[in-house]
Formats: sequence, structure tokens, C-alpha cells
Amino acid sequence: MSAYLRRSVMVVAAFASLVLGLAADPARAQLRIVVTDPNLTPLPIAVSPFHGDGGQAAQIGQDIAQVVADNLNRSGLFRVADRQSYIQDPAALLTGPRFADWRLINVEGLVSGSVQAQGDGRLRVEFRLWDVVAENQAAGLAYATEPENWRRIAHIISDAIWERVTGEPGYFDTRVVYVAESGPGIARVKRLAIMDQDGANHRYLTDGETLVLTPRFSPNAQEITYMAFVGSPPRPRVYLYNIDSGRQELLGDFPGMTFAPRFSPDGNSVVMSQARAGNSDIFVLDLRNRTARQLTSDAGIDTSPSFSPDGARIVFESDRGGSQQLYVMGAGGGGAQRITFGNGRYGSPVWSPRGDLIAFTRQDGGQFSIGVIRPDGSGERILASGYHMEGPTWAPNGRMIMYFAETPTAQGARPALRVVSIDGVTAWSVPTPLDGSDPAWSSLLQ
Repeated sequence: MSAYLRRSVMVVAAFASLVLGLAADPARAQLRIVVTDPNLTPLPIAVSPFHGDGGQAAQIGQDIAQVVADNLNRSGLFRVADRQSYIQDPAALLTGPRFADWRLINVEGLVSGSVQAQGDGRLRVEFRLWDVVAENQAAGLAYATEPENWRRIAHIISDAIWERVTGEPGYFDTRVVYVAESGPGIARVKRLAIMDQDGANHRYLTDGETLVLTPRFSPNAQEITYMAFVGSPPRPRVYLYNIDSGRQELLGDFPGMTFAPRFSPDGNSVVMSQARAGNSDIFVLDLRNRTARQLTSDAGIDTSPSFSPDGARIVFESDRGGSQQLYVMGAGGGGAQRITFGNGRYGSPVWSPRGDLIAFTRQDGGQFSIGVIRPDGSGERILASGYHMEGPTWAPNGRMIMYFAETPTAQGARPALRVVSIDGVTAWSVPTPLDGSDPAWSSLLQ
């Protein structure tokens, strides 16, 4: 996977500035979604199969359009019209849409494109986003890529459409690392796995010989920290894994650690919790010189730290006030302020990449919930509730949260990955070959 990502990115960067014919007129453009609108309704849009010049190109054109349509539909911001209602075929769209005909099926946007084989074995993929109401082209880009990389091109196109319509970055060209689980409850096998955000391009990173937990992405999406229990008796060790090379190195042997560290926004340090002398506190480890500095020294249990996106603050969970709640402090430690006061126990806080919200898990009685709260403690909202839910992780644009939820069965609880939008309206399950837990969402790929 990593090699094709490098080749595809270099080619895409070379073509990303090419705007095709009929450039959009900003004064006339109507195609727009205000993501923060509380009365938002999905934008009706058509995604035509991309025209292919025969053989492999024709099939890839169909496949790219399907992935784009699936991405947009799942997001909750778009409603993709049924292809059976489409007025023009892909070949006819090469010369431009008949806008009046497309308005008959009540769509406001139209995506069309083409796939052509090039002499060097690569494909040239073009796409256009049309504003059906304003009758102009809203966006248009061209890419050259190896045929096997068509799916990533579909995600990049989906991001381009999202950004053009919302004014914000998308999240489709991303990956998720998680813990793949199999086997009986008393002998559970847990190994690292990685995939695209929609579950495609799945592969395993570890062989399952050691128990792995809580993977975390670095800011550049090429390194992962994770915790493994090694030896007899098993001891927690934290590793750095390079996705590009497959190389891993031991970050440290940390007795009393229960979660892997999280990276700082600049990637130069990680923040972690560790038990020393019977007490759990927050530490920051400089990855350049491997020196650790203690940030908390309270009598309570301080754990699950997460940096704010500007690196200035840290949110963590603590029972220093008598119950498990969330606290925010400066990145240098000290001055912690409690931000949650609701019923139950709060845990696993993760700061949004936008900086505006903190995701958390709450347990109240026999029910678990995934929620969000502002860093000042206001605006708490519950997005999903159920039997057992944990491990929230943010999409890089801060609009979606992935987590894992367990379903009780006769053979024991079965974890699976789910996604929910920050307004709680849109939700879906992420397909994985085995049971899945502890997801971590990457930043946009480069």
C-alpha cells in the first residue's frame, strides 16, 4: 500500500492545478452547503459513471463513480440520485450537460468524468463538478495514476467535491488503523490492521503473536504508536511503527501503562499516563532525546491525555475530585480545570482537529455513550448510546467521529467500528474482516 501512495501523490500534485474548460464563475455559483446550518438538508446530486475508452478504463470509470457516490451518500451532506433516473449517458456528458434536463430529476449538482489509457501504462482521470442551477462548472481537475490506484483517486475527487461545496477540507482520502480481534474470549487474538476510511485496501500490520492495544497516528499519517504486552509475565511496551517501511522501534518499557501515548501536533513528542509508586500521572516524552517530564502529581488517577491541535493544552481524565471526570490543563502541566459535571463517569477524551470540541466516552449506570463537549465545559451533547462504546477518534476535518461498539452475543461481546457525525444525525458501520476495536483516524494523506 505505502509504495502506491507515494507514486500516486506525486502524480496528483503535478496535475492538481489543471482546471478543465468552462471555468466556474464565482458570481454565479450556487452550489453551496453551510455545514453549521442547524436546518441543513442534504444536497441532491447526481454522480454519473465516468466515461472510459474501453476495456479496463471503462470498468475503472464505473468503479470510481461508485466510490465517489458512496462517500458522498455516507457523509449525510449529499443525497445521490438513483442512476436509473439519469438523463444523459457518460459519453454525451463529455461535451457538457443539458442542464434543463438534469433539473427535471431535481438535482442541484452533477459529477461527470472520464478515464483514458495513456501510452506509459498509466490512466488519465478527469472529473468535473457542475452546478445545475447556475448552469456552469464549479470544479474540474485531472489526474494521472497507475490503474491499481483508482480507488485513491476516487477518494481525492470526493474530497475536492466536499471542499468546493462546503468550503472545508474533506476526510475521504484517509486511513484508519485499528485492532482486529478474533478467537474466543479467554484467548483473544489482537493484531494491528490498517485500511481506507471506508474499509477498503485492508491489511494486517502485526501477526497476532503479541497482544496489541490503542494504536495512535502521528500527525504525518506515516507513523503509529501502539502498546503491546511482551514477555512472561507480559509487560506493556510502546512501539513506533513506520507504515511506509514496515520498520518498528521500541519507544519504551513502561510498567503500569494502560494506553499508548498520543502524539503532539508537531510530532516531536508524545503524552502518556504511567503509574509510578502506586499513582498514575501524566508525562510528556520528547521523541528526539527520549527524555520524559512529569506534568501532573495529584493523588488521583490521571490518564488518557490528548493534546489540543495547537499544542497549548491537554485534556485528560482523572478521579481527583472523587469521580472520573475530564480536566483541561496547559501543555506544561498545572492549573487543571474540571470541565465535566454530569452523571456517570467520563473517559477517553480526544481533542477535535478543529479545536472546538472534545469527544469522550461516558458511562452512566449500565449504558455507555459517545459525546462531545466544548473545551470550556459548555455544550455537552450525546451522539450515540448503547451496550458498550469506547475509543472515539476524529476525522481530520472534525466533522465525524469513529469509535467501537460491542454487541452482546452467546459467544461473548463482539466489537465493531462505527462512525457518527458531530450532529448525531448521520451514522454508519465500517466493514472489517474480523471484529474491530480501538480505531485511530489518520490525517489527510499527502
